[in-house]
Amino acid sequence: MEEAYAFNRRLFDYPVEECGEPVGSLPEAAREAGVEVVFSETPHVNGLPRLFWLREGLIPAWLAAAREMNERGWVMRVEDAYRTLEMQKHLARQEYTFDVVVRMLRWELGGADPPLDLLVRRLAALIAPAPKVGTHMSASAVDLSVVDRDSGEEVDRGGPYVLISEATPMDSPFISPQAQANRQKLTALMRRHGFVAYPWEFWHYSAGDAFAEHLANTCRPARYGPVHVNPADGRVTPVEHPRAPLNSPEELAESCGPGSRDKSRACS
Repeated sequence: MEEAYAFNRRLFDYPVEECGEPVGSLPEAAREAGVEVVFSETPHVNGLPRLFWLREGLIPAWLAAAREMNERGWVMRVEDAYRTLEMQKHLARQEYTFDVVVRMLRWELGGADPPLDLLVRRLAALIAPAPKVGTHMSASAVDLSVVDRDSGEEVDRGGPYVLISEATPMDSPFISPQAQANRQKLTALMRRHGFVAYPWEFWHYSAGDAFAEHLANTCRPARYGPVHVNPADGRVTPVEHPRAPLNSPEELAESCGPGSRDKSRACS
């Protein structure tokens, strides 16, 4: 996780030349193209609806990837796509992320309560701490699961979305050979259509943003940066202060309320 944190810190300085491209609806695109894709029906953070939007220039490649999955007997399940700043802000304060990170840090520290600065770093490795390093806020990323087209069962990739454990990194050694092979097959498929895998989450793929350009070593500025989206027409407006933290350490400490023993101890 320290590697992921260091990577995200480097991304703060990666050049972005926002192109202003609007977003399109993935469910509508799949329906019009006759491609079989399923979408998560689970509400987002704080009960908000999921926003299955992607930059219009990426939708043809995304459709081609989904179609290739159908041809090999798979169905793409899109778990998440565009996130507003509000969504991203509150993800880091949810029990299914916060408490798991606290437990992992306690194990790492031999049972000791982690200091707040270390907790902030680890959360930042898993949940983008600022718009500049959150490609979901750029409408250029999708989180994916895979379903077997015949059985309807989820294809084994070592755990479900969203799993936070030693199995979360793409190349984790703590999963079966079959699960690792399935991760590699999906990553190769997505790469053929221009989407780059994020090394520290086995479900995250993006294109045209700072993550993708840096990981692919293109030396090109990212064309997609963090944006606000007008839901009426899909037009985008760049986020005014992309490096500003979504949660301050003080806000994270306040989120460690009495409802969770782990939280209250970790943030004391």
